[in-house]
Amino acid sequence: MQTVEAVIFDWGGTLTPWHTVDMSSQWRVFAREVHGVPVDSDEVSKEDLAAAEDLAARILAAEDRAWARGRDSHESASIDAILADAGVDPAHDRHHLALAAYQGFWEPHTFTDPQVRPLWEALRDRGIRVGVLSNTIWSRDYHRGIFERDGVLDLIDGDVYSSEIHVVKPHAEAFEAACAAVDVAPERAVYVGDRPYEDVHGPQQVGMRAIWVPHSEIPVSQQVAVDVTPDGQVNELGDVLDIVAEWCALAEPSRGRR
Repeated sequence: MQTVEAVIFDWGGTLTPWHTVDMSSQWRVFAREVHGVPVDSDEVSKEDLAAAEDLAARILAAEDRAWARGRDSHESASIDAILADAGVDPAHDRHHLALAAYQGFWEPHTFTDPQVRPLWEALRDRGIRVGVLSNTIWSRDYHRGIFERDGVLDLIDGDVYSSEIHVVKPHAEAFEAACAAVDVAPERAVYVGDRPYEDVHGPQQVGMRAIWVPHSEIPVSQQVAVDVTPDGQVNELGDVLDIVAEWCALAEPSRGRR
């Protein structure tokens, strides 16, 4: 058995606890800000309200198309591309306000699990690198800002976000990019995530070991049936350390003979 030199983590539903979110609400917040319609007020014209609702529906449909392409052809997407597909003008004078409102909507759902820092510190104390690979439409800067806010950015050795590459998990190239980011061969890397298709099947096809964290209520529309068996399974992130330590211990005899 190969020793473990890096552990790479999924973000949503893994490093940050899973939250069930009304996906239409995120774009309603954005669209109302574009049209100057206060979210908590009914004192607006029917025309303005209808225009905001129409914009929100167009963006949601564009996002749905983007995620469907990710599941079907593993094509990545970004928030800028989704908004462009929906006909949003990035030069609109309220565009930045709308993006800020959208991010404000998501902020309560982005906080890092308290177990992450002690887990990552323990891994790095063992000489094991820490990585992140996320299917996301958000930018690298936005994600790194979240990690910095929550006091864990300094522990990340390499991170890859699908919005900055041309594929999403479970495409092999996404995992190869993540391994390259932490400078570790796939067979010496472990991936941790909450989805069997993306986070177990995906890494295993490039020779990585996969630890499944089945604590997310993934919508049926986002599930892809796949027959896979994870190399390890935990219900708490902190338990990842025990599995990794066991694999490293099993690899010690073979390391000593080389």
